[in-house]
Amino acid sequence: MRACVLIQWLGAAALFGALSVGPAHAATGGEPVAVTPVDIAPCLAAAAADDMDKATSACADVIDNEKTAKPDLVKALAARAALYARHDQIDRAIADDSRALQLDPTLADIFNARGELWLKKGDRPKAVHDFGAALKLDPNHEKAKANHKAIARELERIGAQMAVAGKPSFNCARVRRAVEKAICANRELADLDREIYALNARVIREARGPTEAKVLQREQDEFIARRNAEFGRPGYDLKKAMQDRLQRLNGVDGY
Repeated sequence: MRACVLIQWLGAAALFGALSVGPAHAATGGEPVAVTPVDIAPCLAAAAADDMDKATSACADVIDNEKTAKPDLVKALAARAALYARHDQIDRAIADDSRALQLDPTLADIFNARGELWLKKGDRPKAVHDFGAALKLDPNHEKAKANHKAIARELERIGAQMAVAGKPSFNCARVRRAVEKAICANRELADLDREIYALNARVIREARGPTEAKVLQREQDEFIARRNAEFGRPGYDLKKAMQDRLQRLNGVDGY
């Protein structure tokens, strides 16, 4: 009886041993083991829904998983970067876009998106570089073209402003009046004078007719005459008078 039981036990042990060897053999070079793909859908859905709490967790599960396929990792990084950007977490958004571009440097959309983020940070050179990179990859990229054109105009405007900074609307080498000499000697007053001159010219140019244009020009002439006559008198504040005139012109201009 014992012998029969022992034989049965040995048979069962042999069968168990045979079953337990199968998976090990597969893991060491036999049948290939199936790998479950990382699911990026929750990350993309949460980011698209602008759900920061869910996306933070769901996207981290994808991005921090070493088994995530590169295309899916890029998608998750781009989605999280866009979410960060919408919530003004600019540095985090730039970091995710930068990592995505390291993985795949052919993404014009990501270059453009990062360029817009650099622009928000006030880093125009890096923004220009990224917009240019986007256009190099896709010359017909509409957003990148518009962004590149806008920033080029902005840089041109800044350059023009720098060229005339501290210079009034008139030639300082030819002035004779004390008030004009004072304006030439003071950078802030010079800038105010130039702004007044430019804004007055625009207001007159956009007047609703010749009669209104004459009235507006007469106001400017009266301001200049008053400025010239009252400068140097006790209690006269040239800077305040110029600021008041600029404010008046801004009101006329609709601002």
